[in-house]
Amino acid sequence: MKFIYYNKCSTCQKAKKWLEGKGASFEERAIKEENPTKEELKEWHTRSGLPLKRFFNTSGNVYKSLGLKDKLKDMTEEEQYELLATDGMLVKRPLLVGDDFVLVGFKEQEWEEKIK
Repeated sequence: MKFIYYNKCSTCQKAKKWLEGKGASFEERAIKEENPTKEELKEWHTRSGLPLKRFFNTSGNVYKSLGLKDKLKDMTEEEQYELLATDGMLVKRPLLVGDDFVLVGFKEQEWEEKIK
């Protein structure tokens, strides 16, 4: 599994501790240093089954400063992927990417169902 996180994010720290507590094997990737590519985002979005909007960090400063709350609805999916790929701080985290699932944000119950 890939654990994609931002090290100053308390939710990411909590999720990492939780994974370690479960003895889960995962590869870490800092989102600010290694932003997801457009291709990765497309693949993860498809595998997650979630609306693309869920991949945006709507409480982040970059999201707010770009006024995306009002702009997203007028953007195509392709434009949204391109935008997400420009800055890791736009992407909701943590992300947990497994072979057959992608989890966005840390919801313990959701993660529990996937990590057995």
